[in-house]
Amino acid sequence: MSASTHVLEIDGLTLGLPRVTRPVLDGVDLTVGVSEIVALVGESGSGKSMTLRTALGLLPRQASVEGLVRVAGENVLMMTPARLRRLRAGTVSMIFQDPRAGINPLRRLGDFLTESARVNGGADGVQPMARARHLLAAVGLTDRVLHQYPHELSGGMLQRIMIASALMNDPGLLLCDEPTTALDVTTQAEIVALLTDLRDRFGTGMLFVTHDLGLAAAISDRVFVMYAGRIVEHGQAASLFATPRHPYTAALLRSTPRLEAPGQRLDAIPGQPPDLHARLPGCPFAARCAHAIERCRAERPEPDGGVACHRAGELVLANVQEGDRSRG
Repeated sequence: MSASTHVLEIDGLTLGLPRVTRPVLDGVDLTVGVSEIVALVGESGSGKSMTLRTALGLLPRQASVEGLVRVAGENVLMMTPARLRRLRAGTVSMIFQDPRAGINPLRRLGDFLTESARVNGGADGVQPMARARHLLAAVGLTDRVLHQYPHELSGGMLQRIMIASALMNDPGLLLCDEPTTALDVTTQAEIVALLTDLRDRFGTGMLFVTHDLGLAAAISDRVFVMYAGRIVEHGQAASLFATPRHPYTAALLRSTPRLEAPGQRLDAIPGQPPDLHARLPGCPFAARCAHAIERCRAERPEPDGGVACHRAGELVLANVQEGDRSRG
C-alpha cells in the first residue's frame, strides 16, 4: 500500500514520561489505509490507548515525544492548538469506550450530534440537523432521539449515537477505543456489523483498539500486537491468527475461549506485564516466555518480516513439524 493511501502513519513513535524508567511507547510503527480496519491488540497497560490518542494530539503533560504521527499526511506532533482543534472537528474522530462519559447528560442528543458540524459551519454544505438525521438512519436509529436525553437511551443506542457523532464531518480516520467493551454480546455484534458497513459506505479508515482477539479477527484487515509499548508482531488478520509467529501472540490466542472447544481449560500467561519502572534491555516478553534464551534477555529483537522475536523462525518451524506429526 503506497504512502498516499494512508490516513494514519506512525513512524518510530517513542513517548516518555517524568519519573518512569522506560518509555510508555517505544519505537511504534503503524499504518492505517483508506477503507481499512486495523486492530491494535494486547493486554491492559500495553500502550494501545496511548498510541490511539497520539493521532489526536492528546499527549500527557510533560511528555517527551520522538518520531512522526501523520494524519492525512500532516504531522500531528507539530500542529498548533488551533490546527489540532480543526483536525479533531473534521479529519479524525474518536469513539470512546464508555458513551455515557462522552455525552453531556444535561443536553439533548440533537445538540450533541450537531455541535461539531455547527463549529465547522456545516458538513459539506449540508445543514447539521439534516446530516444528523442521515447518520442516525445509517446507524439504525430514528430522528426521535434528537429530542431525547442520554438517560432515556440504552448503552447500545448511546454507542450508536457516539458513532453517528464521530461521522458528522466525514472523517478520513476513525479511532475506536474499545467501543464495545461495555456492551452485551448481541449489541456488540450489531456494532461490529455497523462499523464494517460504515467503512464500506464512507471509505473511512479505522484504528480499532481492543483486548478481545475474537473481535479483532472478526472486524480487522490487519492486526498489530502490542506488548510493553512495543509492536511485537503485525500482519494480515487471517494469517496472523492462523500461524502466530511471536510467543506473546500465540499465548494470547491460547488464552482466548473458542466455540469449537467448549469447556476446555484456557492457558494463562504466567507472570505480569512489566511496569514502567522496569528496565527492558532485551525482549520485553522474555520474563514470561517459555522459549526465552539468554539472548532474549540481553538483546532487543528488531522487527523482521513483521515479528520482533529472536526465535520466531525456529518456533514457526517447530509448530509446522508438530502439526505434520499430529496429522500423520
